[in-house]
Parts: sequence; structure tokens; C-alpha cells
Amino acid sequence: MSNKIPVGISACLTGDAVRFDGGHKRLSFAMDELAPYVRFNPVCPEMAIGLPTPRPSLRLVKDSGGRISLRTGKSGNDTDLTESMQRFARERSRQLTDLCGFIVCAKSPSCGMERVRVYDGAGSRKNGVGLFCQVLMAELPWLPVEEDGRLQDALLRENFVGRVYTLYEFNQLLREGLTRGALMAFHRRYKLLLLAHSQPEYRRIGPFVAAMDRWESLEAFAMEYRLRLMTLLSHKATRPNHTNVLMHVQGYFHRHLTHKQREELSLLIDSYRRGVQPLLAPLALVRHYMAEYPDPWLSQQRYFEPYPEALRLRYGH
Repeated sequence: MSNKIPVGISACLTGDAVRFDGGHKRLSFAMDELAPYVRFNPVCPEMAIGLPTPRPSLRLVKDSGGRISLRTGKSGNDTDLTESMQRFARERSRQLTDLCGFIVCAKSPSCGMERVRVYDGAGSRKNGVGLFCQVLMAELPWLPVEEDGRLQDALLRENFVGRVYTLYEFNQLLREGLTRGALMAFHRRYKLLLLAHSQPEYRRIGPFVAAMDRWESLEAFAMEYRLRLMTLLSHKATRPNHTNVLMHVQGYFHRHLTHKQREELSLLIDSYRRGVQPLLAPLALVRHYMAEYPDPWLSQQRYFEPYPEALRLRYGH
């Protein structure tokens, strides 16, 4: 994974002065921490449909029939931009199929992912989705999408970056030439990571992969697998699930370790389970034993390095 990963981003989050007030919302996590690893593809949907900066602020408006439209200006003297924005969003989404993630601007009537203010005759409610973001997620349902505000949460940040790296590796697999063997090998590498994210989904995706040869089209299978894979990983990895994975991994060293060493590892895993130790504590000891007692299956597991360690994303666990 030496090349930079293509990731879309709302242009205002890069520091570009494209907001309605002529300002920006530069996201330091993206531009200072992620930038060495990704190639950002900035998009400002509002300027792309011909609006200037500065400009009147946009609003999502719900009419009496329940239809939500994107409008600019005050009620009674406004312009409906819904069709223009939807047309641009559809066209742009179809040009972005190589992306491995997208960071959008929270609360924006065009880019917001959730809790965008929607106005109606009774006032307003924070229950909308920005129009560009809504189309983007419908056109590319496998794509990891996250808001700048939610990326302040350590677990959501780690989850987003993990999905980005997974999709990047999967896309590389598609480019290098799709085979059943390559798909099976990919899934094997991700088994422990998938288990950490959702045990029920993990149990469902296994039989699906095992039935790969029943599909007439390998490409159609791969597209469905991509959607299921990314849906599974959208579940945040939890402490109980990580504990389950660590206990599973512990079994690989059982015959190599002394009673005292087994007890030490068990106590460390249990301390993590109870929230006394961070995830990095048992992982460090597990990596030590992996180096001392190599196992081919464990060594290939993405669980131990789902993204560059320098990003320090597991510090919040």
C-alpha cells in the first residue's frame, strides 16, 4: 500500500475559503495527520452548481407534502436548487468510484451526513441529510462517509480510517485482477478484524464467502461482498469483541508458553476487558509472542495493523 489513498472531502475542510460566509472549516485531523497517507479530492457542491462565495446561506425546506428541497434566500423570495444539486451529485458520484472514503462538512444543507436542520411551517428540526451527501451515499453505498465533527470521537475516527484502508486494499485487488483465490485470501486476512467489529455479521459473511462458486459472475459476487464487507466494518469495534479476538489469538500460543506466561497474558486481556488497560497493552504482548513463535495465519491478519501505526488511532480504546 505505498501509493496515497484517494479520499473525497468537502473543500471547506481543506482550508479553501468556499463557505457561504467566505470562510473555511479547516479540519486539522485531515490536513495534518491523514494528509501524508491520502490524496484528497476536494468538492464544494455549492460552488460547483454556480453559487459564489460569499453567498446567501442555503436551507433544507420541507413542504406540506413532505418533500424536502434545497433553497437559498428567505421564504417567499428564495430559489429552489434541488434539481441542480441532485444532478451535480449524481454526475460527480459516478466519477468518484475509485474513492476509498469521503469526509463531509457537518450541519451543511448540501454536505451534512446527519442532523441537518430542516425547516417547515412549524419551525425546524435537526433530522435531515445534506442533499449532495444523500445522493453520494445512495450512489456509492459501500463508501465510508464521515463528518468532520464526528471525527473528533476517537472510536469513530479509528473506524473510518480502518474502513478506508480496507476499501483501498479491496480496490487494489480489483485492479490487479479478480480471482476466486485472491478473494478468499483477502477474506482470510480480515477474519479477526471482522470479528472485532460484529460477531453476528461475521457469522453471516463466512457462509456467503464459502458459497462464492455458486455465483455465475465473480464480478457480481465481488460487488456484493464489498457492500457486505463495508457494512460489517461500519459497526464500531467494541471492547467485548476485541476481548473475544484476543482470547482467540491466545490459543495459538498455548503450547509454547509457560504457565506463568499464559497467566500473564490472560490477566492482561482481562484487565483490558474491565477497562483497566488500553487495547495496546495486550496487543503489545501478543505481538511479542507472534515474533517469538511465528504463525503463518496470524502473521497475515490485518487486525494487528489495519492502518499505519503512526496514526495512533487505537490509543482511544
